[in-house]
This record gives sequence, structure tokens and C-alpha cells, in this order.
Amino acid sequence: MTQRTLAASATALCLLLLPTLASAQSLQTPNTLALEASAPRPKATLADLKLLVGHWRGGFLGSTAEEVWLPAAGGTMLGVARIYKEDAVVFYETMIAVEEEGSVSLKLKHFHPNLKGWEEKDDVVTFRLVKASGNTLWFEGLTFRKREDGSLQGFVAISYKDGTVKEESFVYQPVAGR
Repeated sequence: MTQRTLAASATALCLLLLPTLASAQSLQTPNTLALEASAPRPKATLADLKLLVGHWRGGFLGSTAEEVWLPAAGGTMLGVARIYKEDAVVFYETMIAVEEEGSVSLKLKHFHPNLKGWEEKDDVVTFRLVKASGNTLWFEGLTFRKREDGSLQGFVAISYKDGTVKEESFVYQPVAGR
């Protein structure tokens, strides 16, 4: 094969694969992705989520949010969050990241201030990983981006009862050890 024929073949192969690659994920909101139903999960392990580890604080939905992620142990990463306004808790979240289907998922449960769950007893909210690239993790409807200044920027697609989906953003600063 000549170099020109080889280049033409490579270009044709890329053009054939491009629709397949592009259809694997789609924008859910301007900064979050969705994984198409038949798309394969991206290969990933808990090690790919290490940018989440730490104690973070910032604003979210007009309140203050604190989130803590522990390093991977026992096949999971554990995270907890509390969202509070002034001296009152608005809600809590308990989160785990797990390896499944050769990839990773983030699973969480919401709790009212009195620890009564939002979701049914055995239900969890699951965010499947769509893509991981350097300093950014795209889960279905949830994106985390570690910024150059060390902060953690996030975007979440929130579905409302009327069927609308709205993107909310937040920026967490690392909380210094005590």
C-alpha cells in the first residue's frame, strides 16, 4: 500500500467510526452528558475518581454545601454531603462509587434533616460514568471538573416534577485539615 492509500483508508475508517462514537453519548444539559442505551460503558476503575477525594465546601442552590470523599477501600469510595442554610440543614446525601460493568458508577441516597430518606427504602440514584478525561469526570447528569486553582467545579442536571431538566452548577474549595 502506498502512503496515500494508507492515509485515505485511515480517513475512511475514522469517518465510519465517527457516527458510532458520537452516538455513544449526548448532551443532557450544556455541561452534562447522557449515555445512549446501547452504548458500551467506558472502561474505568475507582482509581480514575481520585480527583474527588478530599473535604470540599462551596455554594449550592442558595445554600452552603460540604462534601467529603474518602479514598477507595474495600472496593468502594465513600462520600457524604450536607447542604445547610445558616444554622439549619436542608438535606444530606450518602454516596458510594463502585466498579460495575467494567466501569464505575456513583450511587447516592438523599435524606431530610431528620434522616428520613427521600428515595424508597431500597432505591438509590445512580449516575453511570459516561467519560473520564484528565481532570474531568462525566457521569450521566453529573460532571466534576478539577480546576487549575485546586477547586472542584460541578454541574448537575436536576429533573423536576413538571418534566423539565435544569442544570445547576457549584464550585467547591478544598477545606484545609484541622
